[in-house]
Amino acid sequence: MQAFLDTLLGDAVGLERQLGYLAGMVVFGAVVVFGFVLPFAGIVTWAERRIWARIQSRVGPNRVGPFGFLQWLADGVKNILKEDIIPTVADRPLFRFAPYVVMVGFIAAFVCIPFSGDLIIADLNIGILYVTAVTSVVVVGILMAGWSSNNRWSLLGGIRAATQIISYEIPASLAIFPAVLLSGTLSMQGIIGEQGAAPWQWHMFHSPFTLLGFGLFFTAALAEGNRTPFDLPEAESELVAGFATEYSGMRSTLFFMAEWGNLYVIGALVTTLYLGGWQVPQFTYNPVLMNLAQMGVFLGKSLACVFFMIWLRATLPRVRVDQLMALCWKYMVPLAMLSVFGTATLMVALPNGSHTLRMATFAVVVGVVIRFAFKVRFHLKRSRALDYSSLSTGASQGLSS
Repeated sequence: MQAFLDTLLGDAVGLERQLGYLAGMVVFGAVVVFGFVLPFAGIVTWAERRIWARIQSRVGPNRVGPFGFLQWLADGVKNILKEDIIPTVADRPLFRFAPYVVMVGFIAAFVCIPFSGDLIIADLNIGILYVTAVTSVVVVGILMAGWSSNNRWSLLGGIRAATQIISYEIPASLAIFPAVLLSGTLSMQGIIGEQGAAPWQWHMFHSPFTLLGFGLFFTAALAEGNRTPFDLPEAESELVAGFATEYSGMRSTLFFMAEWGNLYVIGALVTTLYLGGWQVPQFTYNPVLMNLAQMGVFLGKSLACVFFMIWLRATLPRVRVDQLMALCWKYMVPLAMLSVFGTATLMVALPNGSHTLRMATFAVVVGVVIRFAFKVRFHLKRSRALDYSSLSTGASQGLSS
């Protein structure tokens, strides 16, 4: 009898601990969504417009708040107060529901995205598969929006989105495999745990094949996120606003919140798979300080990827539909397969890896970055010299006249 009571007591204690863990996970998830995800999507709208303005020699938002920082709040309040118009000929249930499907697909991805070694809502053993699956729900919402609007431009935008996202999921999924092969796990934390804090210990620099996989995954993620130069589903110069043409008010805002917030999801996935994740050198045994340092490193790497995506959008023109599909099927899919098979072959030939190959790959990338920085510096100096010469010429002409 005593043994039976002890078993019941042990089960009750175990159940209490599980319930406490689940409650903590729910609370942390709510903090992530409402304290980070939604504000981040709004702040990125301000940051993107400021960066565009800087790159393209414009002004950008600078009135509401210091440096125009509160512009995203003003835009949010304006969109909330706008009338929510539903076209008479639209399929009303699908039209209303589509933005929420898009938001669910975007927010649900944060369940498995790590913020540090200990801060993660749920470290699933199939975490990377879960993220790739749940983000695919976004295309369902976009296609629903295009179809239910009963507008030819919206329908074309929805069909483009379905074609583009489904096509680019293939090279994106293949480009994930090199990191999974090297880690031997599908867990997001497990993939990070197999990398090191030093850059040459990241999966990106394991070999030329993983470097290729990094580039392919980043490009395919841009296409899946409808980012320039792959923003054909909402091409305003061709399709007015594509799948979002008939939307107004807060429903329209939800689509673009998902797009801007998805920048962090892309950056976090790239950081997890190929950039070492939250790995930092062990500088203390205080778990709070270590987790804060890991959060800072992971956030910094992810935001660096976000900045690069914004930079591309301010620089590159939009591609055509035929160019988009040719890039995917003729080039990216074969190269992604080469990356997978090349990584697997190297793992068989060199089970413990090759430090020389790692350092050579790292040195090549560093050399390319340094060369690019010198090119940028040269063109900046040249443009300033041309500006000064044009100003001096104009001044001398004004004096002579």
